[in-house]
Amino acid sequence: MMGANKEKNETCGTICLKYLLFTFNFLFWLAGGAVMAVGIWTLVEKSDYISLLSSKIYAVSAYILIMAGVTVMVTGVLGCCATFKEQRRLLRVYFVLLLCIFLLEVLAGVLAYIYYQQLNEELKENLRETMVQKYDQPEQEHVTKAVDKLQQEFKCCGSNSSSDWLESVWIRSINADSRSVPDSCCKSPVIKLCGRRDHPSNIYKVEGGCITKLENFILNHLQIIGAVGVGIACVQIVGMFFTCCLYRSLKSEPY
Repeated sequence: MMGANKEKNETCGTICLKYLLFTFNFLFWLAGGAVMAVGIWTLVEKSDYISLLSSKIYAVSAYILIMAGVTVMVTGVLGCCATFKEQRRLLRVYFVLLLCIFLLEVLAGVLAYIYYQQLNEELKENLRETMVQKYDQPEQEHVTKAVDKLQQEFKCCGSNSSSDWLESVWIRSINADSRSVPDSCCKSPVIKLCGRRDHPSNIYKVEGGCITKLENFILNHLQIIGAVGVGIACVQIVGMFFTCCLYRSLKSEPY
């Protein structure tokens, strides 16, 4: 009688674990989609700004997030199968995949933290040089597009100030057409050749220039990447715990 009650309790416990793990896997699958979406958004929506950075760490972090997101979604489906089939082998594979995803997210977090520390110096060293040397130059259309988008979207002009453009290769070329700054510096860029007039009433003159604006944007985005990674990692720890509990509650299957 006592043995029957014990077996019944174990069965009830196993069923509870199965449904907890299934619920976790569903939430985990949704979280994987969110992680992948953040990574894709970084690369697609903000890809122009990536071309202004010399370091590839920002882009690599986004690729890691996409990879982790896809793996999370596949793992979520596998976890559901392993849970309802009650196969210890599948549970072992599922646990290993959870661990791999966890390590991927730790790597993305470390890269984001490293980049967070060196971002200011990188922008100071490279953004001005990129704008001065590559704007509106042959085979540098992507840089020109990125700079114009940066100045319009963040309402700034030049790396540190609008006077940076006076030292640019573009300003000395025929393409400048007597302009002091690119038209993307103008508050009303639809006006043709508006860059000829560099008065504060016509162009953006922001303290700190575009460096400060771009740095704040990237730092905020790195915080989003970090928060998403930490959130998913915490969920994974819970999932690994439930997986271990279910694994131990199942009888060993024959090989």
